[in-house]
Amino acid sequence: MMNTTLVLRRVALAAAALLPALLPPAAVAQRGSGDWMTSGFDAQRSYWVRNDEKISKATMAKPGFGLLWKVKPANAVRQLNALTPPALLDFYIGYRGFRTLGFFGASDDRVVAYDLHLSRVEWEKNYAGKAKRSAGTLGCPGGMTANVTRPTVLAYRPVPTGSGPGRGNPAKSGVGQPYEGAVTLRRDAPVRPAPPVAPAKPGAPAAPNPFSPRIQWVNALTGDGLLHSLYVSNGEEPAPALQFLPAGANAQGLIVVDRVAYVATQNACGGVDNGVWALEMDAKKVNKWKAAGNVAGTAGPAIAPDGTVYVTAGAELTALTGKTLEVKGSYKSPAGEFTSSPVVFEFHGKNLVAATSAQGHLQVVDTADLSKAYAQSAVFATPGYQAGALASWQDPSGTRWILAPSGKNITAFKLAGEGRLEVAWTSRDLVSPTAPVVINGVVFALSSGEFRANDVKTTIAKSSPAVLYALDSATGKEVWSSGTTMTSFVHSGSLAAGDSRVYVSTFDGTQYVFSFPFEI
Repeated sequence: MMNTTLVLRRVALAAAALLPALLPPAAVAQRGSGDWMTSGFDAQRSYWVRNDEKISKATMAKPGFGLLWKVKPANAVRQLNALTPPALLDFYIGYRGFRTLGFFGASDDRVVAYDLHLSRVEWEKNYAGKAKRSAGTLGCPGGMTANVTRPTVLAYRPVPTGSGPGRGNPAKSGVGQPYEGAVTLRRDAPVRPAPPVAPAKPGAPAAPNPFSPRIQWVNALTGDGLLHSLYVSNGEEPAPALQFLPAGANAQGLIVVDRVAYVATQNACGGVDNGVWALEMDAKKVNKWKAAGNVAGTAGPAIAPDGTVYVTAGAELTALTGKTLEVKGSYKSPAGEFTSSPVVFEFHGKNLVAATSAQGHLQVVDTADLSKAYAQSAVFATPGYQAGALASWQDPSGTRWILAPSGKNITAFKLAGEGRLEVAWTSRDLVSPTAPVVINGVVFALSSGEFRANDVKTTIAKSSPAVLYALDSATGKEVWSSGTTMTSFVHSGSLAAGDSRVYVSTFDGTQYVFSFPFEI
């Protein structure tokens, strides 16, 4: 006989999975915007999860949040690389039932899909051995870590209002219009004709049906430079993979938007130029922009809602056109080379881009005028520290925040206007922190435990275990810690989050998932 707990859990999952089908299209679109699709969450690399049903300042202050499960998939750690942060898919309905899935890239060139509720492998694809690759180094690990992403959108995700979930307007039903009482009270009311419907224009496409079946993909870039398009349900690849990069490239930040894949290449690995690459998937055409210096950061290029691609390389922030990667303009840093990937965000009607630089400054640039800085902070970070990536979010009052790793902590800035960046708080001490994640007003900061060194053995010998912290987003005060749960450090990748779960992959190949326990 099937366990009662398992039955109830499956019923709960089924009900949750059916919810999008019962909502109007606008609600479905807004709910779907919560998935962590790519490195940094979205096309702008914000690391900001707008809404969450369980995580909040109030719930994190109570007991309950902790290790949900951990797993160590079959995978050979390569240099200091193990698993990439996952791309996530909540509430998938397929031929095998209801699933909540996470797609991970592994360092031995495989893609693994996990059922995130049951912590078991859903499917996996092993691409190792398809091409001959070198043993690699720290800077050039041999091009064997698969980049994984799900196609995402360009638009900014909706900003939470702070009013919480629920309707913003009265409900309607057969009883009568809102505030008008029962329908029997309105029998003598004049009948209002239905508004006229404009005829469709000749040749116009039919309106899309939000309930019609559609294929959902996960894309993977493997060490041989091939871009794979896989069904999320079973990992099958219905069409041959497309050649995107030369084999052996060190690729970072794969992202797919409007059937165009973008990725950055670093450290001239395998003789591949540093820069940004774009693959038009339908035309099977590859375009490339060659950088004068090394591409900075860990999140790859960021893309604004208008399709402009922004990349930091050397001492320049460069704006490129979508698809063709033609140079639209550039900003030259007066504070040394850039040390983080850019983050794009909206502020008072402007599209702004932020990144850190080698002298320890945070720089913000208005995309409408790349000739000068919109704002620049005082020195806040250890000079030369490679921040990797930044997080940016907006609170319900409209205040824009930028969170930057400084080498020993996280610094939270408020953007107060043109030329003004104010330090709001500085976190507790952290060891080589990665880009934080903001979820519903809670900042998750990772102390990676890695004391940076020049070789694998020295790094391992000097490292300490990683620790995940939850901080109050307004004050930086610690409200929760993973303590001694994790037993290894984190070198590559960063945090990912979604559906009330936070994901951390450590050097020893273990995937940790932190959340609240399942409710039965």
